[in-house]
Amino acid sequence: MLNGFGAERIMAMNATVWARHANPWSGWSRVSILPLLAVAVWSRVWIGWWALLPIGAVLIWTWLNPRLFPPPASTNNWMSKGVLGERIWLLRGKDAALAHHVPVVRALTIATSTGAVFLVVGLAALNLSLTMTGVAIAMLSKLWLLDRMVWVYSEIEEDRSLLHPDDRKAHPKNPDSP
Repeated sequence: MLNGFGAERIMAMNATVWARHANPWSGWSRVSILPLLAVAVWSRVWIGWWALLPIGAVLIWTWLNPRLFPPPASTNNWMSKGVLGERIWLLRGKDAALAHHVPVVRALTIATSTGAVFLVVGLAALNLSLTMTGVAIAMLSKLWLLDRMVWVYSEIEEDRSLLHPDDRKAHPKNPDSP
């Protein structure tokens, strides 16, 4: 999960980019980023400083990915709803209407961060077990968190009274969709 608006600013995510990122091709192809980054960092064993090239390529892919795909023709799929729910959460996560999600989102964010720590330690120590455990924990936690964002999206979509004007920016092609 993006940590507040800091990561969103680094990624330069505006309403247009979020709309493009809601394309399921964008969302599902981003799932590859953490394993690719782990392999790129591990490649320092095989190619030394040249490992900076695959690491750089993964970082560029991370930034380009939400921009490469057109806005989806339909957001009636799990990944699109998860991405749009994430956008809504970043805009409104502190609203009382979404407060019941906070403990789960917090726990899953901690789990994802814990996985990231295992991953970093595993990569630093070149310990395959720690690295793979970190990737698994981080990815599974992130996907579970994305599922929670589908829930957030569904609640907002179900009860239009919960809509905030900024929610509409997440999908500019359809002003009636959050």
